[in-house]
Amino acid sequence: MMRFAFLGSGSDGNSLLIEATEGTAVTRVLLDCGFGIKETARRLERLGVTPDQLDAVLVTHEHGDHVGSAYAFAARHKLPVHTSHGTWLATSHMRGADAADVRVCCADHAFSVGGLQIHPYTVPHDAREPLQFVLTDGQVRLGVLTDAGMETPYVTARLAGVHALVLECNHDREMLRNSVYPYSLKRRIGGDFGHLANDIAASILSQVNHPQLSGVVAAHLSKQNNTRELVGDALAGVLGVLAQDILIADQDEGLGWQSVRS
Repeated sequence: MMRFAFLGSGSDGNSLLIEATEGTAVTRVLLDCGFGIKETARRLERLGVTPDQLDAVLVTHEHGDHVGSAYAFAARHKLPVHTSHGTWLATSHMRGADAADVRVCCADHAFSVGGLQIHPYTVPHDAREPLQFVLTDGQVRLGVLTDAGMETPYVTARLAGVHALVLECNHDREMLRNSVYPYSLKRRIGGDFGHLANDIAASILSQVNHPQLSGVVAAHLSKQNNTRELVGDALAGVLGVLAQDILIADQDEGLGWQSVRS
């Protein structure tokens, strides 16, 4: 059995908890750790998990809302951190005397943590060597795609056949265009190496949608340049559901446990 839950998702911090259970064996990994050490533990407790029950931390890239306290949290709780060589280099200033056990991974080379097999893949984003992940317990597959500026055939191919999908819906193009953000920031967010607009997310979803895709969660919404209603409208048509039925991960409340079903 496989399930996932959000500690929180947005520009103030991102963290996704994934759990796989086979018999009495349970594997839990934290994908990104964009909150402080104490806040991460508090949000884990909200989901019924303690730090000592984790098996690893995965870090997608070096931006603060994703890497946060990852190294310090992992060092305190004696957890390995899996990330790319580029991210490891870009975060050298964050690794103190009590350094975490960092294990370098790279796109298209799978590795295992307990009962989870993890498939990293690269994405177009303005970071040193950003990765996203597809995770499987051997029965079902969870795809995660956030912090990417555009759709590519490579990205959609990596997400083909997933049974559940976490999909960035960062901004509405019109809201971003009319926002008070400076032009340079608008250009970065809306560019090919920025964040996914609602319509691009919907296009990606339409390409990877299939009858066994049982769960989709929208993530990394901008507080200033998006609304839950716009996200619901963008994705609902692709899935053939009502807009209010679209699950959205919240910055403060996260999202409770979601099962990955075949």
